[in-house]
Parts: sequence; C-alpha cells; structure tokens
Amino acid sequence: MLFSALSNFLPFAVSLGYGDGMAMVFINSFLITFIIGLVLFLPTARSKTELSTKDGFLVVTLFWAVLGTAGCLPFLLSTALELSITDAVFESLSGLTTTGATVISGLDSLPESILFYRQQLQWLGGMGIIVLAMALLPMLGIGGMQLYRAESPGPVKDNKLVPRLTETAKALWFIYLTLTIVCALAYWMAGMDLFDAISHSFTTVAIGGFSTHDQSMGFFDNSAVELVAIVFMFIAGINFALHFTAWQRRGIKHYLNDPEFLFYSFILFSVSVVTVLVLYFSATYSNVFDSAIKGVFQVVSVATTTGFTTADFSSWPLFLPYMLLYAAIIGACAGSTGGGMKAIRILLIFKQGFREVQRLIHPKAVIPIKLGRNPVPDRIIESVWGFFAVYVMAFIAMLLALLATGLDIITAFSAVAACINNLGPGLASVAETYGYLPNAAKWILCFAMLLGRLEVFTLLVLFTPMFWKR
Repeated sequence: MLFSALSNFLPFAVSLGYGDGMAMVFINSFLITFIIGLVLFLPTARSKTELSTKDGFLVVTLFWAVLGTAGCLPFLLSTALELSITDAVFESLSGLTTTGATVISGLDSLPESILFYRQQLQWLGGMGIIVLAMALLPMLGIGGMQLYRAESPGPVKDNKLVPRLTETAKALWFIYLTLTIVCALAYWMAGMDLFDAISHSFTTVAIGGFSTHDQSMGFFDNSAVELVAIVFMFIAGINFALHFTAWQRRGIKHYLNDPEFLFYSFILFSVSVVTVLVLYFSATYSNVFDSAIKGVFQVVSVATTTGFTTADFSSWPLFLPYMLLYAAIIGACAGSTGGGMKAIRILLIFKQGFREVQRLIHPKAVIPIKLGRNPVPDRIIESVWGFFAVYVMAFIAMLLALLATGLDIITAFSAVAACINNLGPGLASVAETYGYLPNAAKWILCFAMLLGRLEVFTLLVLFTPMFWKR
C-alpha cells in the first residue's frame, strides 16, 4: 500500500501539466492509500520472519486483491467520472490484472490525468506487481522466493535467470522498461502524439489493451501504428526469460530452439492466415491489404490477450469471432505479460494426447514427452492436466453464475473467457463495454480476472481447508 501510493505522483504531474483540475484527486488518493498502508505496516515493522510457502500464496493473492481495490480511489474521487464502487473496483482490477475490460465510455472527453492513470495501472500490472515486490522485499529483510513460486505454478523455463532473485527482478524490469521506451518512440514516429504514444506503449508492452480513445487503435486509422502494435504485442507475448538470454548473449538464435516460442508463433501465423483469407473472400474489406492489416492486427491482439481493436471483430463473418476467442484461451507464452492458459501448457496437452494415441498401438512402449531434446517429468504433465481440469471447472461455474444474473449465453460465455484469460473485449453485449452488466455479474468477473492473473491454483488454494490447517 505504501509503495502503491507513490503511483499517484505521475498522474498528479500530468494533471498539473495539462491543467485538467484533477490534481487534488491524486493527492487525496495518495494520502488515503499511504495512511492505510502506514497503519498496517507499523505493527510489524520490526518483524524479520521468513515467509513460508503458505504465506507466499496468501501475500501474492492479497497484493492483487488489495492493490486492485485501492487503485479504484482516483476513479471514485474524480468528478469527471460518475462510477459506483462496483464499477470503480472493476475498472481498477481490470487495469492491474491487464485484462482491459472497461465500464467507462466517453474516454475521448476524460481528463488526461485520469486516462494516464488507467494506462499506468496496466503498465504496473503488466510484469506483475509481485516481480516489483521481489526486488523490494529483500530490502526490508524479507525473502522473496516463496512469492516467486506462488506467482509461477506449473512449468516455467528458468527458476532463476541470475543467481539472486532480486537481480532477476531488476533484470526483467530493465528489459520491460526498455521495451516500453522503444515502443513509445516507435508509436511517436508512426504518427501518434507524445501523450498517446507513451500511454499506448504502457498497455502494449503490458498486453493490457486499455486505450485513451473509445475506438481504441481504430481511432488513429494508421497502418504504421497498427504495424508497430503488432510487433510489440508479439514481443511482449514471448517468455521474458528468452528476452533476458537475448540481451545477455547478444543473439537471437535461442528463440528458434525454444519449443514454446515456435508453437506460439505457429498459432499466431495459422490463425492469421485463416482470418485474412476469410475476411478477403467474404468481402468484409475491399482489398487484400485492408484484410491483411486488420486481420493480422486483431489476431495478434486477441491471441496475445492484449485486447486492442481496430475493427468490431465480434461482427466478423462465420466462425472468426469464436476462433479468435479460442486463440485467447491458448494465450501467450509462460513468463510473458500475456494471459490465457499459456502456450506451453497447450503444447504439453497436445503431446500428452498424441502419446496416449501411440500407447493404444504400443501399450508396453515407454514414450517420453519432450520439449526440444529435454524429457518432461510426468509430474509436470500431471500438473498441467490438473490445471486444465480446474480451469474448465472454474470456467463452467462462473458461466453458470453469469447466466443466473440474466445474461444471454454468448455474452456470458465470452465475458468469462475474456476475463479469466485477461483479454478484455468479448462478444455480444460486452464487445465494447461491461458497463451495462448487473453488479453481481461484475463482481463475478472481478473474481475471474484475479483467477486468470494468478493462474487459477494460487487463488483457489486459499479456499481449501488444508491450506488453513497448522
């Protein structure tokens, strides 16, 4: 809470620079958050106890839930918005979890500082506030490895990129910040003004999808801007361990040796080809170039779970809207800023399914599952299938809960898919805004956002009786 209070200073500076009258909103938000954080911190200020694994799961969940809730203060205090507590919390959690689902319309007329704050929320959430916390907690005498384990259940490429976890966090943030700066410069050179360039670089690298305009990227109607977005969304969807290795070795050959990267690229390429062909032959767009740029942009945006739009893909012909939604369920790579189930899990599920077919033919054969040349332990395969089973059960439960609030099946299904995969835009009534949903549905979707950002297990483990037993 103490550190998150400081996040009000940049929007405060933007408010002063543009003279939009919102400066006191961020001062008040800072004071409230800082005082609450200080009151909670003082009783345990001298404690140096090492966190247990259980503590790690609880702290990770509370980071997202508490900071996501505290982040709603500027939305509640601002006179430019008339949001209920439900809507303010929804918008804040959507920002911090990089979901990108919004209840706000009329973005073009909002004060610049409020717009900037929304974008900043996603940037801070993009790499995960937990990574930032891992760099800061050791300074307070608290170890961070338990948090790292809780944040990354299931298969990950490298437990530590460098010997010390603090150095790992710093290295990842350096890469993240560098990508953000380069993306902002590229947007500016492509034709955006400086404010929009910086704002959209935050949510592109974070794979968040918030925009400063109601029309999202479609507002600019600029192919160069769309190409820049495609490149950086693709890069942000790759495991940051690979980016770290590229920076360390000054080379990119290792990308082509990584099975998850190849699978991720194959999915994006295949879905893009199908989308462009359907758009062209259905005459949705008048020429090949428009079909290609609009199709590829939307595929990369949705499949990486960014959520930018240049067109209303929910109205595209045939099966395209649903194919894009299923691509979002696959999502980006593990260790990236993207959401979804993660490409590596889907790849392992495919390999396991193929192995079961082979076992029907050769029941006694020993057939290892490999990623590249490395065999994958059966324990990892079991955890992937366990994740998939829990994911499906949670999805169905939340779908039924949304249907109980009176939503139609397409709206309910796409809303759950968009929120649990941290995508943002859905289909039917949630294609543009979630503002028209009943409050009960919004709280269910807030839970879905947290569930997706915390990779399901990290949140659900708190609801098991075993977790609370000593």
